[in-house]
Amino acid sequence: MKSPAAIAESLGQRLKQARLNRDLTQLEVAEHAGVSRKAVLNAEKGKVQLEVLIAILQALDLTAQLDNFLPPQPPSPIQLAKLQGKKRQRASGQRGKNEGGDDDTQEEPEW
Repeated sequence: MKSPAAIAESLGQRLKQARLNRDLTQLEVAEHAGVSRKAVLNAEKGKVQLEVLIAILQALDLTAQLDNFLPPQPPSPIQLAKLQGKKRQRASGQRGKNEGGDDDTQEEPEW
Protein backbone atom coordinates (compact mmCIF):
# COMPACT_ATOMS: atom_id res chain seq x y z
CA MET A 1 0.00 0.00 0.00
CA LYS A 2 1.34 3.42 -0.97
CA SER A 3 1.82 6.09 1.63
CA PRO A 4 -0.34 9.23 1.47
CA ALA A 5 2.77 11.22 0.46
CA ALA A 6 3.48 8.82 -2.42
CA ILE A 7 -0.10 9.05 -3.65
CA ALA A 8 0.00 12.86 -3.43
CA GLU A 9 3.25 12.92 -5.39
CA SER A 10 1.76 10.67 -8.08
CA LEU A 11 -1.30 12.92 -8.36
CA GLY A 12 1.00 15.93 -8.63
CA GLN A 13 2.84 14.29 -11.52
CA ARG A 14 -0.48 13.61 -13.26
CA LEU A 15 -1.47 17.22 -12.76
CA LYS A 16 1.80 18.37 -14.32
CA GLN A 17 1.32 16.02 -17.28
CA ALA A 18 -2.23 17.37 -17.79
CA ARG A 19 -0.82 20.90 -17.85
CA LEU A 20 1.92 19.94 -20.32
CA ASN A 21 -0.60 18.12 -22.54
CA ARG A 22 -2.49 21.42 -22.80
CA ASP A 23 0.76 23.25 -23.57
CA LEU A 24 0.33 25.65 -20.66
CA THR A 25 3.00 27.13 -18.42
CA GLN A 26 2.70 27.08 -14.64
CA LEU A 27 2.16 30.83 -14.76
CA GLU A 28 -0.70 30.52 -17.28
CA VAL A 29 -2.43 27.89 -15.14
CA ALA A 30 -1.87 30.02 -12.04
CA GLU A 31 -3.46 33.05 -13.70
CA HIS A 32 -6.48 31.03 -14.89
CA ALA A 33 -6.85 29.45 -11.45
CA GLY A 34 -6.38 32.68 -9.50
CA VAL A 35 -3.46 31.27 -7.51
CA SER A 36 0.28 31.90 -7.47
CA ARG A 37 2.76 30.12 -9.72
CA LYS A 38 4.33 28.71 -6.55
CA ALA A 39 0.96 27.13 -5.65
CA VAL A 40 0.90 25.38 -9.04
CA LEU A 41 4.50 24.26 -8.55
CA ASN A 42 3.65 22.87 -5.09
CA ALA A 43 0.55 21.13 -6.47
CA GLU A 44 2.70 19.41 -9.06
CA LYS A 45 4.89 18.19 -6.21
CA GLY A 46 1.85 16.82 -4.39
CA LYS A 47 1.74 19.52 -1.74
CA VAL A 48 -1.49 21.41 -2.24
CA GLN A 49 -4.57 22.56 -0.35
CA LEU A 50 -7.85 21.12 -1.56
CA GLU A 51 -9.30 24.47 -2.73
CA VAL A 52 -6.14 25.27 -4.68
CA LEU A 53 -6.21 21.83 -6.31
CA ILE A 54 -9.82 22.35 -7.36
CA ALA A 55 -8.99 25.80 -8.79
CA ILE A 56 -6.14 24.27 -10.81
CA LEU A 57 -8.40 21.44 -12.01
CA GLN A 58 -10.93 24.05 -13.12
CA ALA A 59 -8.20 25.96 -14.99
CA LEU A 60 -7.23 22.72 -16.75
CA ASP A 61 -10.89 21.84 -17.40
CA LEU A 62 -10.58 18.62 -15.39
CA THR A 63 -13.30 19.02 -12.76
CA ALA A 64 -15.46 16.39 -14.51
CA GLN A 65 -12.77 13.92 -13.44
CA LEU A 66 -13.61 14.50 -9.78
CA ASP A 67 -16.60 12.15 -9.96
CA ASN A 68 -14.22 9.40 -11.10
CA PHE A 69 -11.74 10.33 -8.38
CA LEU A 70 -14.32 10.34 -5.59
CA PRO A 71 -17.80 9.36 -6.81
CA PRO A 72 -20.89 10.54 -4.91
CA GLN A 73 -21.59 8.16 -2.05
CA PRO A 74 -25.11 6.78 -1.49
CA PRO A 75 -26.38 6.54 2.09
CA SER A 76 -25.37 3.35 3.87
CA PRO A 77 -28.02 0.74 4.77
CA ILE A 78 -27.64 1.80 8.41
CA GLN A 79 -28.36 5.45 7.51
CA LEU A 80 -31.35 4.37 5.44
CA ALA A 81 -32.67 2.32 8.35
CA LYS A 82 -32.36 5.34 10.66
CA LEU A 83 -34.23 7.49 8.15
CA GLN A 84 -36.97 4.85 7.93
CA GLY A 85 -37.53 5.29 11.66
CA LYS A 86 -38.49 8.91 11.01
CA LYS A 87 -41.44 7.97 8.78
CA ARG A 88 -44.95 8.02 10.24
CA GLN A 89 -45.96 4.68 11.64
CA ARG A 90 -49.64 5.37 12.33
CA ALA A 91 -52.35 7.90 11.66
CA SER A 92 -53.29 10.54 14.21
CA GLY A 93 -57.01 9.95 13.73
CA GLN A 94 -57.68 13.67 13.24
CA ARG A 95 -58.33 13.69 9.50
CA GLY A 96 -61.94 12.51 9.47
CA LYS A 97 -63.20 14.53 12.45
CA ASN A 98 -66.20 16.82 12.01
CA GLU A 99 -65.87 20.47 12.89
CA GLY A 100 -67.90 19.90 16.02
CA GLY A 101 -65.41 17.40 17.34
CA ASP A 102 -67.65 14.37 16.83
CA ASP A 103 -66.22 11.14 15.58
CA ASP A 104 -66.08 10.50 11.86
CA THR A 105 -69.17 8.24 11.62
CA GLN A 106 -71.86 9.57 9.36
CA GLU A 107 -75.57 9.28 9.92
CA GLU A 108 -77.63 7.26 7.48
CA PRO A 109 -79.78 9.53 5.31
CA GLU A 110 -83.52 9.21 5.86
CA TRP A 111 -85.34 8.19 2.65
